[in-house]
Amino acid sequence: MEFNNLPNLTTERLCVRMLDPDKAGMMSTFRVKNRQYLEPWEPKRSPEFFTEPFWQVQLRAGLRDYSNGNSCCLTIMDKAESEILGVCNFTNIIRGTFQSCHLGYALAECQQHNGFMAEALDSSINYMFTTQRLHRIMANYLPNNDRSAALLKRLGFKIEGYAKRFLLINGQWKDHVLTSLINPSGV
Repeated sequence: MEFNNLPNLTTERLCVRMLDPDKAGMMSTFRVKNRQYLEPWEPKRSPEFFTEPFWQVQLRAGLRDYSNGNSCCLTIMDKAESEILGVCNFTNIIRGTFQSCHLGYALAECQQHNGFMAEALDSSINYMFTTQRLHRIMANYLPNNDRSAALLKRLGFKIEGYAKRFLLINGQWKDHVLTSLINPSGV
């Protein structure tokens, strides 16, 4: 499978790009190391989720979904591309009259408080607005997730509502604060 024009974004300290399936071991290592830390914020994960074969399949599917215009799942890496620091996923891309998507993200526990997620999201949101020409990016967070609330506010996301029992997180239906960011160019 050959893919052209994949996003490969660089910032002052980071490389933000789609991960090749042959790097699945790096992603499984990231997931294993951060399993307990991310557990309260994510869906319940099967044991397979933390394996290299799972990520080989998942990364191939991500490339296919990107090629089909359905998602853009990016990996946040150090400049040398030797370590995965986190992920930012733009999923459920809908075109037509909607031109919107959902944003989800996760950062390694050991990389917290460095500003990496804000740096990665600033670059990747710009890519989604300018290159993918989306109109709206929606991001939702658990009401007790003060760090996500502050991050999204800093990036310009506006609160649009509150959804009861919105997503199945760690085995329980959880309420979420709903936010969005509109493309400033008016697209």
